[in-house]
Amino acid sequence: MALRILIVDDEKAVRSALGRLLATRKEWQVVGEAADGAEAIGLAQKLQPDIVIMDITMPEVNGLEATPQIKKALPAAEVLIFTQHDSTQMIQQARNAGASGYLLKSQAHWLVTAVEAMGQHKPFFQGKNLPPRE
Repeated sequence: MALRILIVDDEKAVRSALGRLLATRKEWQVVGEAADGAEAIGLAQKLQPDIVIMDITMPEVNGLEATPQIKKALPAAEVLIFTQHDSTQMIQQARNAGASGYLLKSQAHWLVTAVEAMGQHKPFFQGKNLPPRE
């Protein structure tokens, strides 16, 4: 069964690049893209993704506001925060919002590993302010 992924970022180029990268895995399916948190909430309810890759800084509803609403509607869905914000405070806010992963855009080379972990319902937190992953 394919792993269903929703990409949420206000930058179209980022969404496109992530979509191309994730499409390299035949067992993964990008089911939709959203440009802000409000759109993400609606699409998540409609498309029922297994994983939501979510930026934090977006217009209207940001990623930290959208995450708990998505988790309430889809408790089994995993949310991976994919952001430029490297701070322990943001990481804690993401955890408190219900995200099960956090990855810096500057460390995008970890994205496939992060999605694999999320697909197995394992947490994945990677940031310069965190201990490095083995």
